[in-house]
Amino acid sequence: MSEQEGDGSPSGFTLDKEFLNSLKGRILLAELVLCFVVFICFAASISSYLAAPLLEFIITLIFLIIFSSRYHFRLTSLNWPCTDFLRCVSAAVIFLVISIVAAARSSGEGGAITAALFGFILVCVFSYDAFNIYKANLLEQAAGENQGGAAV
Repeated sequence: MSEQEGDGSPSGFTLDKEFLNSLKGRILLAELVLCFVVFICFAASISSYLAAPLLEFIITLIFLIIFSSRYHFRLTSLNWPCTDFLRCVSAAVIFLVISIVAAARSSGEGGAITAALFGFILVCVFSYDAFNIYKANLLEQAAGENQGGAAV
C-alpha cells in the first residue's frame, strides 16, 4: 500500500458526516429529496417539465458532494458562498414559475397538483437556504471589507 491507512490520514474520497448532520447539510439533503419527489411527480403527470427538477437535482447533488467532501476548501478559484447563493436563488425562481404553471395547467391531475405543492415547498427551502447563506457569509464578508477599508 502506498498510503498509510491507520494513521488517520485520508486515503481517498471521504464524506464528512459532521457536515451531513449540520444545518447546511440537512438543507441540501432536503433540497435533494424534494427535487427528486417533484421530478417523480412531473414524470407521472406532465413530462414537459422534467428538465428543471432533474437539472436542479444533479446540481444540488454536486454541491452536496463538494461540500461534504470539503473540496470547496481545495478549489479556491470560485467564491463558493456566492455560487451557492446564486444556485439557491435561481432554483427558487425556476421552481416558483414551474409550480405556478403546473398548478394552473393541472386540470385536476393528481401528479401535477402534488408536483406544484412540493414545488412550492421546495421554493421555501431554497429561499431559506439563500437567506442563511446571505446572512452567514455575504454580510460577514461585506462587514470585514468595510472594517478593513476604514483601518487603512
